Amino acid sequence: MKSTNLNLLLIITSLLGYLEWGGGNHIFLFTGEIEIIQKLFTNPTSIIHPFTLIPLMGQILLLITLFQKTPSKILTYISIAGLSLLLGFMFIIGLMSMNFKIIISTIPFIVVSILAIRHYRKIK
Repeated sequence: MKSTNLNLLLIITSLLGYLEWGGGNHIFLFTGEIEIIQKLFTNPTSIIHPFTLIPLMGQILLLITLFQKTPSKILTYISIAGLSLLLGFMFIIGLMSMNFKIIISTIPFIVVSILAIRHYRKIK
């Protein structure tokens, strides 16, 4: 699979994450990210948290790699690490609470991340 396609799949699958928490609250990550980007311009201090900024930076770095002639292996690894911080934590929370919606929503990212890492290891 081509590096650019894998990086695009990483972005897409990172947006599919699903969160649920007390009081019947739930959100997909793409909806939450829209809110974060809006607040970035209106009230930037309200979004300063590692679990929001690091994955967002990971997605921005992946977006940058889409416009490179040959996507950077280092930027992709950094992006996967940043996004894995949030999605890996969500996966663990899903396992601990046996919430299958959360588990199933994070599996595509985990699978594509593994495929991307294996792909980039083959490239010299």
